[in-house]
Formats: sequence, C-alpha cells, structure tokens
Amino acid sequence: MKDQITAAVDELLQKLAHRNYITPEELPDIDLYMDQVTTFMDTRLGPHKRREEDKVLTKTMINNYAKNELLPPPVKKKYSKEHILLLTFIYYLKSFLSIGDIQRLLAPVTKRYFPGEENTSDSISIEDIYREILNLERRHVDTLEEELRSHLRVAKDCFTQVPPEEQADLQLFTFLCSLSYDVYVKKQLIEHLIDQACTPPSPKGKNPQGKTAAQGKAQDKKAAQDKKAAQEKGAK
Repeated sequence: MKDQITAAVDELLQKLAHRNYITPEELPDIDLYMDQVTTFMDTRLGPHKRREEDKVLTKTMINNYAKNELLPPPVKKKYSKEHILLLTFIYYLKSFLSIGDIQRLLAPVTKRYFPGEENTSDSISIEDIYREILNLERRHVDTLEEELRSHLRVAKDCFTQVPPEEQADLQLFTFLCSLSYDVYVKKQLIEHLIDQACTPPSPKGKNPQGKTAAQGKAQDKKAAQDKKAAQEKGAK
C-alpha cells in the first residue's frame, strides 16, 4: 500500500502526463467579447483549479491586466487569439510572480510580436512562441518526475529513528520543505533575471525623466518664453 506522499506524487504526475493544455488549434477563429473569453478560459482551465470556488479569469482581472499593460487593449471590445494566448501565460505566471514582474517579462514579447503593436518581427508570431513553450513543457514532464522522486527519496531517508506514528508527519514536512526551497531558489533566479534583463517600464504617459507629455511641453514653452524675455532685455 502506498504512503500518502508517494500517492500524492503519483497522482500529480499522472495528471501532468494527461493534462489537456490549451492548444493554438482549438482557439476560436473569430475575435471574442469579454464574456466569451472568460467562458472559454474557465471551460479549458477550470479543471486545473485547486478549489471549486477559485476563479480562472474574471472581467475585473482582464481590465486590471490591460490597465497594468500586461495585455494590449481589445479592438472594438473584442479579443483576438493572441489575447487569449497572453492570458494563458498570465494565468500560469501569476501563481508565483507579481503583476509588475509579469508585465516586465511579457512587454518585450508583446511589443515585438503582438499584432497591432510595433511588431518589428516578421519571423515568428505570438502563436509560434506559445507553441514552442507548450512543446517544451510537455517534454519537461519526465525531468520533473525525476526531480520529484529525488526529493521523495531524500525525505524518506530522514527521521527513520523516530516512532512510526511521528515518522510520516516529519517526512511529509521534510518533503514539502525540500520542494519549497526548490521553488524559492528558482523564483529568486527568475526575479534576478527579470531585474537584470527586463527594463522597468516608465509610468504610463511619462518619459524616462518622469514627466508627462503635457508637462514636457509646458516646460519647453516656459523655457522659450524666458529665452525670448532675456533676449529682449539684452537688446534694450
């Protein structure tokens, strides 16, 4: 009979091996209104929720993503398949990254490859990038299984000297701490690379010096007026 930890690991690995990811092929061929987007995402990602009452995506979330520039605005209140692919990235990333870090991570991709943005690349699209990441995640399942079973073996070798009624709880605690430290280190690395490689965005509507366009124009106008007054004074 399997113990609690082994059974949980086996169950998770089985789910990962048969996880039904959102694929580009199943995305709607037409743009969707917000209600249709939330329904689609909830239908496809709902089975992955931890609790039944958890929300996959809401209107408020979408509006906040657009407000914080994680997501380009819709066109005539409709969202394209590229919007849905970005929302899928955001869904997974938000479980361990802040909104600010996600924005910095996605900004270069969105700017270069999202239709209607600057879109400076003709070589690949958002869909191509998503497909490559999806294939990578599928191939990663075997590596992940070995990592989890390694953590499990280490935990099983701990606290072998304590009474049986205490051993299971202590080994579970050890296993979870081991996984947590692994997550902590990887999160630290991700945040460090974001800080090093992803330029922080300027506040919306402001230039790198922190001035809005209106403030910049007003300052330029005042400088011109001061210069003109100085020239007139010197001519007298």
